Amino acid sequence: MQIIKIFLGILVAGLLVSCSQQDSAAVGEGTSEIKIGVAGPHTGAYAAFGEQLWKGATQAIEDINAAGGINGAKLVAVKGDDACEPKQAVNVANRLIEQDEVVAVVGHFCSSSSIPASEIYYDADVLMVTPASTNPTVTDRGLDTVMRVCGRDDRQGIVAGNYIADELAAERVVVIHDKDTYGQGLADATLAQLNARGTNVVLYEGLTRGEKDFNSLVTKIRSLSPDVVYFGGLHNEAGPLLRQLRDEGVDAWFISGPGIVSDDFVKATGGPEFLTKTLMTFGADPRNEKSNPAGAKLVERFRDAGYEPEGFTLYAYVAIQVMAEAIKANEGETSGSVLADWAKANGANTVMGRKDFDDKGDLTVSDYVMYRWTTEGEYKQL
Repeated sequence: MQIIKIFLGILVAGLLVSCSQQDSAAVGEGTSEIKIGVAGPHTGAYAAFGEQLWKGATQAIEDINAAGGINGAKLVAVKGDDACEPKQAVNVANRLIEQDEVVAVVGHFCSSSSIPASEIYYDADVLMVTPASTNPTVTDRGLDTVMRVCGRDDRQGIVAGNYIADELAAERVVVIHDKDTYGQGLADATLAQLNARGTNVVLYEGLTRGEKDFNSLVTKIRSLSPDVVYFGGLHNEAGPLLRQLRDEGVDAWFISGPGIVSDDFVKATGGPEFLTKTLMTFGADPRNEKSNPAGAKLVERFRDAGYEPEGFTLYAYVAIQVMAEAIKANEGETSGSVLADWAKANGANTVMGRKDFDDKGDLTVSDYVMYRWTTEGEYKQL
């Protein structure tokens, strides 16, 4: 009996060692593919942004695979559709980990999705790199597997607030938000800078996502005769709000952030003729060859294929590059904390130039600038 117990003990120990080695095995040791989740609003009102993430990430994966993959293994993109809904984002995160067995995730898009989903990835030690979630909370919670390759709203709000105060010399400003983590967070950051500059904010109010009729709000705004209407939110609400402001004769500057960096914003307004005096903050345009020579050939390839790489397309490409560099440098290691630590310590050369990160996983350099939408339906960096 004692011999049997000893034998069983040795067998169990051996199985535990085997399982442990399997769990920590590096990619490339008999692995033929590396699954990467691409999470965002692939359907619904904000699907245009999901398409940007998908196009950028899958193009990066295609290019890396064409160059031999990572340690002989090919990257595979797995789509996770959260529709910018927090509860759905949590379900997507769990599915990507438990069923799809991804080793890293590009996403999510909306900060309200990234924040709860990142908790799931952190618990599973899976690296998450968001190309688009700008709310400070995303990286302020000390989750060491969470990073982003876009800027933060507290930095973006300073740029917007200073532009309103200095360039527009606005005396009366209205600040509207969509009550969402991203939209209200950005509006609050801009409001804080306006207050710091002594600019008179005559109205601060929220609207509800999904609404299309803003008649009472527009009437209130018109009565205040503002020089600027600032909106924190996404294009699906920004477009109708702008259209109704113009229809009611409100000629104030309309300013928003990256939530309107899509052709769908033009469609949501009803046409480019309503884009007079419309501005937005966003990172320096990665499609501009002068400011971003590293991405010129990629932009050309996208255009040759019939796709305009607007908005966050190249940001998603960069997220994949950061992940791939970290996995390759660590000989296929897939621990999210290990990969994030390496990326923070070493940075990466990308199609948007050199990217370096601080201990939180934020970019050390934020390049927010102002853009103006034209009545031809295009946005141009000022």
